[in-house]
Amino acid sequence: MLASTGARRGPIARRAAPLIAAQREMLLECGGGVLLQCFRSSPPWGRGTPVVLLHGWEGSADSLYVLSLGQQLFERGFDVLRLNLRDHGDTHHLNRELFHSCLLPEVIGAMRALRSATGGRPLRLVGFSLGGNFMLRVGAEAAAADLEIAKIIAVSPVLDPSATLHALESGFVGYPLYFVRKWWRSLLKKQAAWPSHYDFGELRRMRDLRLLTAELIRRFTHFGSLEQYLDGYAITGDRLATLTAPSTIITSLDDPIIPAGGLDRLAHPPALRILVTRFGGHCGFLDRLTGPTWVERRILAELEVGDEPADLDAVLSGA
Repeated sequence: MLASTGARRGPIARRAAPLIAAQREMLLECGGGVLLQCFRSSPPWGRGTPVVLLHGWEGSADSLYVLSLGQQLFERGFDVLRLNLRDHGDTHHLNRELFHSCLLPEVIGAMRALRSATGGRPLRLVGFSLGGNFMLRVGAEAAAADLEIAKIIAVSPVLDPSATLHALESGFVGYPLYFVRKWWRSLLKKQAAWPSHYDFGELRRMRDLRLLTAELIRRFTHFGSLEQYLDGYAITGDRLATLTAPSTIITSLDDPIIPAGGLDRLAHPPALRILVTRFGGHCGFLDRLTGPTWVERRILAELEVGDEPADLDAVLSGA
């Protein structure tokens, strides 16, 4: 919660002003007529190394954690690419079908388009929460998709969506209400953009996250059940066995919505490293109220050095 407080919003917005001033919008053709929005900020003094940042569910390319990390990467000369998932940010008008978390092919298509736009350079992928889940799935499919990925960092990624939904339901009552409110704002934007296709009026009073998810999945996707849908984007089991790009998962034991027990059910290919902290919450990892977070400094260190743990440890100890 502290990571999104007003005390951080103002300073982050001011620091990110150069990143935003340099950005230009890209509409990426992702296959099948799908368009996804991305904002590219390329510093003129930069090294040209592209880093793709992907927000969590109901976040956006302008979420505080994306802007904060993006500005720091921009200052260090990285080519910063802030991607919006379908129906996130102000993109509800771009595609008729509703967003859901199993739309991996279009995210892979976005990565292909970004790699082409950046001169064929291997991409470095950083994702938060659901964005981290997407980035790891992209990495697992990269070889089959003929997509070259240099590195993946996933912060508090969704591991087992069924466990996450249960954690939301059984934890602090404010969490599901928070997400339902944000989701309804998004759904109403979708309805306004496509009034001849969507009328959510009869669902408007639905405030139970599980029931709302199940009903929308039943009406607007091909999945036969909520369980089938949730299994469709889980990264437990063998889902990550095909990872070949150096990948790091950063998560915490006190994450209120991503149970750490899911880590025991991940495949462990040689390319995957897992860093678990005692504290950090969900995508928080604050060690101070203002300024860069611990996880942002860790990500910068990972992107600045090679893939050997010894190299990273040396950078961190000298920081």
